[in-house]
Amino acid sequence: MATLSSSKHCCSSSSVYSSSSSFGFHQPQRNIPFPVVSQKRLGSKSVSWQSKCSPSSNVILMQDGALATKRAATDEAPPSKLKEGLLSVTPPEEQKQLINFDANAGKSTVSITVVGASGDLAKKKIFPALFALYYEDCLPEHFTIFGYARSKMTDAELRNIVSKTLTCRIDKRENCSEKMEQFLNRCFYHSGQYDSQQNFVELDKKLKEHEAGRVASRLFYLSIPPNIFVDAVKCASLSASAANGWTRVIVEKPFGRDSESSAALTRALKQYLEEDQIFRIDHYLGKELVENLSVLRFSNLIFEPLWSRQYIRNVQLIFSGLCYFDHYGIIRDIMQNHLLQILALFAMETPVSLDAEDIRNEKVKVLRSMKPLRIDDVVIGQYKSHTKGGVSYPGYTDDKTVPKDSLTPTFAAAALFIDNARWDGVPFLMKAGKALHNRRAEIRVQFRHVPGNLYNRNFGLGMRLDRSNLNLLYKARYSKEIPDAYERLLLDAVEGERRLFIRSDELDAAWSLFTPVLKELEEKKIIPEYYPYGSRGPVGAHYLAARCNVKWGDIGVDE
Repeated sequence: MATLSSSKHCCSSSSVYSSSSSFGFHQPQRNIPFPVVSQKRLGSKSVSWQSKCSPSSNVILMQDGALATKRAATDEAPPSKLKEGLLSVTPPEEQKQLINFDANAGKSTVSITVVGASGDLAKKKIFPALFALYYEDCLPEHFTIFGYARSKMTDAELRNIVSKTLTCRIDKRENCSEKMEQFLNRCFYHSGQYDSQQNFVELDKKLKEHEAGRVASRLFYLSIPPNIFVDAVKCASLSASAANGWTRVIVEKPFGRDSESSAALTRALKQYLEEDQIFRIDHYLGKELVENLSVLRFSNLIFEPLWSRQYIRNVQLIFSGLCYFDHYGIIRDIMQNHLLQILALFAMETPVSLDAEDIRNEKVKVLRSMKPLRIDDVVIGQYKSHTKGGVSYPGYTDDKTVPKDSLTPTFAAAALFIDNARWDGVPFLMKAGKALHNRRAEIRVQFRHVPGNLYNRNFGLGMRLDRSNLNLLYKARYSKEIPDAYERLLLDAVEGERRLFIRSDELDAAWSLFTPVLKELEEKKIIPEYYPYGSRGPVGAHYLAARCNVKWGDIGVDE
């Protein structure tokens, strides 16, 4: 059993992204490239193994594990010009003057507006992620951040709230206070209604004051409920779009409740935005586990030939943690987006390139190749109260905000199949739940048994076979801090990198798979199977796996 698992660990302030856990083989005289994905991209094209925030870096890790150097700007031949019919080289002094002149001639800026700035997501994730990017010098030289919400607040009050959530990299604390002050001085606030064009006109005036005639681009992050997405997009598009740069909008999930509502939301957004302006964010796609999944597969020759039905017996995607609202449920909140996106990345064919559209094209092919999901392929559960060690844990419906007769599933397991030549017959098992025995997110790959296994015989004393997980924990190998998923995705949005954002046809294909089952569950009012708080989930999930001749891989795993 090979395992990819993810958890919160620390990484370097040198801006290197690395998988928190991956699988590989330990051989005395052979090293397998471990997927290390770092922070900077070349323009808008993704180069997943180059330093993201370090423009002076001149070493690139190639796919075969070799190192290639790139010439730094100072090493390239200086510009040449024709003088008196002869080709001559510009002296360094003149070259420096030319560079300075060009830099002053066309300055640019980026204005980032957090719509819904008074909410928890903005305070706990978005502003800290923006500060982390600033701290690492990943944001443009000139930028402005505006908070926008209905709450009445001054700039100073916003800064005070934001300052309480900011932290510096563990290994770079010497100038922490200074950096925080500089960052907060670039944060401003404007109060307004989300459906008021006049309020957005006022925001536009403030943005222009700070942009000060520069070539300005604008990024709007919608950290607001989905029922007001369209109103906010309409006002931002008509009243506060960039005049001479790009305008992009980050949209938080949920992207609808089913195929119909999702399609309606997409149509409404496209009345005011082009598809390439819409960045549908799924923060799970920014996690190091997901980012390194394709790197692990496509950078290691030992894995790619094994990545098919011929060698893989089953794949398990397991999630346990906090999630969802009562009316939404865990299938919509976790399975339809987080886990299905990871499945698509895991199972896709090799893309033509690392270009965003090439990768997303392959993901869509996987989603469209999946067999329709039947109700018999799904198990749902809801946790109930439980007493353990003298401590009482409440059930889901004991929460005062939850209706006593709620049938919302807090657990779901599903068996999915991909109807193509590579994966025909291989079960992809998903399991997601709340109030389980531990919190984890992992991908488990079980390979087939060796045919004609010599070790099936009983050798008696002196020899006993055991199984060991090929499991590399980030915290065990690296001692430095790893950037948060929101940092990666925010920087991608600023740079126009769409690889980790969801395209509309991906969304359509994902909803097409789950909508029929969701409707049947709700129309028939199927009662979820109850399971004790802190257990491994409902028994039905084990029967589901058994029907696929599979045993859940996390059974018996140490805490």
